[in-house]
Order: sequence, then C-alpha cells, then structure tokens
Amino acid sequence: MMKIKEISSRTILNRNPHPSNWFGVHYAANFYRGCPHRCIYCDSRSACYQVEDFDHQVEVKTNALELLQKKIRRKRKKGTVGFGAMSDPYLPLEMERELTRGALQILLKSRWPVFILTKSHLVQRDLDLLNAINKQNYACVAFSITTANDDMAAKVEPYAPRPSERFKAMSMLSACGIHTGSVMMPLLPFIEDDWENVREIAEKTLENSGSFLVPSYGVTLRDRQRDYFYDRLDEEFPGYKERYKAKYRNSYGCTSTKAKELKGKLAEYARKQGLSLNMPSYESMLGEKQLELLFGSSSEHKDF
Repeated sequence: MMKIKEISSRTILNRNPHPSNWFGVHYAANFYRGCPHRCIYCDSRSACYQVEDFDHQVEVKTNALELLQKKIRRKRKKGTVGFGAMSDPYLPLEMERELTRGALQILLKSRWPVFILTKSHLVQRDLDLLNAINKQNYACVAFSITTANDDMAAKVEPYAPRPSERFKAMSMLSACGIHTGSVMMPLLPFIEDDWENVREIAEKTLENSGSFLVPSYGVTLRDRQRDYFYDRLDEEFPGYKERYKAKYRNSYGCTSTKAKELKGKLAEYARKQGLSLNMPSYESMLGEKQLELLFGSSSEHKDF
C-alpha cells in the first residue's frame, strides 16, 4: 500500500550543467518523489536523495505546475526539459493527479522542447500533447528497458508495466512521429548481461519502430540501495549476492565483465540494422535543419 504525502516545493527546474551527460536535458523537472515500481536496482533509493520511504510513499509536489509556469516565464534561453531523473513521471498516481500532463501543456504553450524517460505505457495518454510539442519544437520519449523478457522483468521490476507494454507504446508514439527508443540502463551483471538479452532488446526496439538504443553495461550500487538490492537477490536469485560481493565489494560502479564483448557485438548489430546507439536531442535536430537549409533535404544528412 503506497502512502501519499502532499508537499510544497521551492524548486521545480534543476539546471543540468552538462546536458550531454544526461540525454541532452538542460533542466530536470520532478513532480513526484518515491516510486511504487520497486525495481530492485533503483539508484534513487540511495540515502543521498533524502527520500524517507522510497518504496512505500510517494510525495506529490502540489504546487509543481504553478512553480513551473513561473520559472518558464523567467527563463531567457530555452532548453530541453527532462522528466524522469528521480522518479517516473508516469507513476499510477499520475492518472489521478495529472501533473506530468499539466507540465506538458505548459511546455507546449511556451514552445519548449521535452524529453521523457519512463517505464510506463501510460505515456500514450499524452500523445496529443507530445505530438503537438514535437511538431512545433521537439519531443522525445525513451523507454527504460533492462530486459525484453516479461518473466525476468517481473523479478527485477516487479510493479512496473511489463516490457511488452512499453514496446507497444513505443510503436504507437513512433507512428505519430515522436522520437522514441530504448535506454538499456542498467544491465545487471550475471543476470541480464548476456548477448541474447541485449540482442532481444535491440530487436524489439527495431520491431516497434524505435530509432535508438542507448546502452549501459553494468549497475551502480551504494548504501541502502545496495542493501535493498542484495536482499532482493537473496529472494529472487539465490547465490548471486555472493558473486557481487566477491567481484565488486563496495564499488559504486559495477561494470559487467562482458562489457567489452557486448559493446562490440551491439555496435556491429546496430551498424548492420541502422539502429542508432546515441540519443537524439534538440540540438541535433537544429543541426539537421541547418544542414537542410544549406544542402536541401537529403537522407544522408539525417541523424535519426
């Protein structure tokens, strides 16, 4: 049972000094804190984020839309606003509160570009707004996919919508011209880091008209996130906790021992299939338009 706590926030747009490090996002906006998906690997469970009960309580920023409207008006320079850095913007609670939808309406009116990272097919609900934003500016939706197998997902992402639902949503968004694809982060060592899983994610992305797959070859672990992860490994994958402890000890970055092999195979596969391993961005879109003005519309100048 998730508890709902209403809070008033003083900030809503957090400036990202290095947009290229997080999907071309200049400003991150989070309307909720906490998450009912209970993914066993979630970094937002870490103590540094100061969320008291990440898995059982969702904090709702009741003044989020009013604050966003004020902040947007004061910004002189537009930049991509990203949803999904701390908490999924399409939690089940979004069906009732509609903060994400309200934020999209504000960005549409203000003509700002948007990037969404989600594990939910609920994003389909806002196709009308995303389509309008994309036509006047730029909209991109990336689906977090760590496995294409619904049964495996039930173990590592127990309360999130299944990957099959996310891929269906990807297909629907792409059919409307929205830039969409997969973010393969994290890839759990010893559990998900085999070529069969990586290839299936790539295949499903292409089958559902995704244009990109952004990979990562490991997981990050720290403090209470690590403790939770190990407890879940004991329950779902007996014996794997010992493998993690022996290999990674207290390391924050836990890179797969197969990373080099998987990176090479995926690069070759992507090259042959025409799948981008880079996230499209508002800046790359502007660069494309400039090329079209200089040289005319041509497929050889397309980035995505």
